[in-house]
Amino acid sequence: MSLFRRMAQKIRDEEPVALATVISGGDVGAKMLVSPDAAVLGTLGHERLDAVVARDAKAELAAGRSGVRHYGLAGEVARDEVEVFIEAFGPPPQIWLFGAVDFTAAIGRVAKTLGYRVVVCDARSVFATAQRFPMADEIVVDWPHRLIEERGALLGLRDAICVLTHDAKFDVPAIMAALRTDVGYIGALGSRRTDIDRRERLRNAGATEAQLERVQGPIGLDIGAATPEETGVATMAEIILLRSGRTGRPLTETEGSVHR
Repeated sequence: MSLFRRMAQKIRDEEPVALATVISGGDVGAKMLVSPDAAVLGTLGHERLDAVVARDAKAELAAGRSGVRHYGLAGEVARDEVEVFIEAFGPPPQIWLFGAVDFTAAIGRVAKTLGYRVVVCDARSVFATAQRFPMADEIVVDWPHRLIEERGALLGLRDAICVLTHDAKFDVPAIMAALRTDVGYIGALGSRRTDIDRRERLRNAGATEAQLERVQGPIGLDIGAATPEETGVATMAEIILLRSGRTGRPLTETEGSVHR
């Protein structure tokens, strides 16, 4: 099947796919088709350039973005000998933030920068407003578990749910509903004491130990976050880490390629 026929088929099937095209330097006009779960089709003229661009194309797909990247002739980074336009076809990943609190705004801002479609949900209409969350693509005034039960089937491995209400009457139904979806990340805000109490409530609600392993709580990486903004960075870093499968250790302590 030709490159363009394969791309058309992917788009018709609503599967993510990216087309990389050399627009200056190197083999101008050369194209390569990249999918998250299929072999690369086509070449940009150099095996190492193909590998680096395929990596970047998958990252653009994960973020739902298109853009121009620059490389050396053999795929070197921090060079500008070859200019490649990566056009991503597919919806951006989603992050659903439950609870109209300061942490919601902070996580939402970082998520928006990373290309996520941000949904904020809270049952309290006085708090869930566009004025408080201008970065949100959608604000839903409803109970969190009701939104998940209604639309949770749309969530996949690229998507995330963060439960930030810090209130058991919202948290437990929301997390139980999230566990019935295929969402890639489930995080819950709170102290270690709160997390212990929440997990016991979830067990009482019927969650298994295997299901509880999907819940990241307390939310975020241990980077010493003290403010909502720093918690936003820690949370999104954890989402990236789990999605990439990397170690999370400082690069000074690891070996091999910095990028993947």
